[in-house]
Amino acid sequence: MQSVVRGGPARGGVGDRVFKGAATGAGGLILAILAGVAIFLLVKAWPAITASAEDLPNQESLIKYVWPLLYGTVVAATIAIIVAVPMAVAVALFISHIAPRRIAQPMSYLIDLLAAIPSVIYGLWGIAVLGPASVPVLEWLSDNLGFIPFFEGPASSTGRTMLVAGVVLAVMILPIITAVTRAVFEQTPRRLQEGALALGATRWEMIRLTVLPFGKSAIISASMLGLGRALGETMAVAILLSVSGGVTDNLISSANPSTIAANIALTFPESSGLAVNALIASGLVLFALTLAVNMAARTVINRQVRI
Repeated sequence: MQSVVRGGPARGGVGDRVFKGAATGAGGLILAILAGVAIFLLVKAWPAITASAEDLPNQESLIKYVWPLLYGTVVAATIAIIVAVPMAVAVALFISHIAPRRIAQPMSYLIDLLAAIPSVIYGLWGIAVLGPASVPVLEWLSDNLGFIPFFEGPASSTGRTMLVAGVVLAVMILPIITAVTRAVFEQTPRRLQEGALALGATRWEMIRLTVLPFGKSAIISASMLGLGRALGETMAVAILLSVSGGVTDNLISSANPSTIAANIALTFPESSGLAVNALIASGLVLFALTLAVNMAARTVINRQVRI
């Protein structure tokens, strides 16, 4: 009996050290890969960064080349987040706290299935189904809300607009945000929920007072995870969006800026020389943007946890 007791901690100590070493090595490997990607992008982008405007695509400076692409990337991702986050939180609450189990379980499977659909299918769905179906909505927005720069019009007759692209991206990131928030909502301590109900709170009041505060950091984390997916999405935007190359606030017209990822996918096969370096430089900007978004999200989450 004594040998068993003495042997247990020894074996457990070895296992702990192995696990700690493996976890530390994995974390260090991820950081090394991330640093390698950053160095590669910087080295390959440097010729375009130091080149004169006459040698770059369209004989314009690198800033003028990247700015419309960065603008289109941010606008499309912002629309996606605005549409997807409230819907994802509502779906997560419905599955975790409102729907009966016989409905919640199949519904969660269907939502998760959306994540397995290839992005090219979303692009085809957007251009063949959602785009044409949105034309009456775009015309209504132009006729009734045209005084707002976002809906100034004229409305696109095909639906291949930045607004529709943002909605497609919202559908794509919906399962990611829903899955993370649902998992955390389900971990809300039962004693808190039962205590709120025992004090006379309705189901919605219980959710507002216990579930949502408990899952606030998860909502932020899931939103930033979905935002990262939206910022880097390529094929769906490349297939759907009607690109003009300019910067515009109009979300319902046929004149739209492209996104960084879509522009790289569409123009890289035909590019050579400094044009390739310029594309890699735009990829470096996207890399920096995604890193900044993740760091900001982590800062907000840490602050929420401390509070």
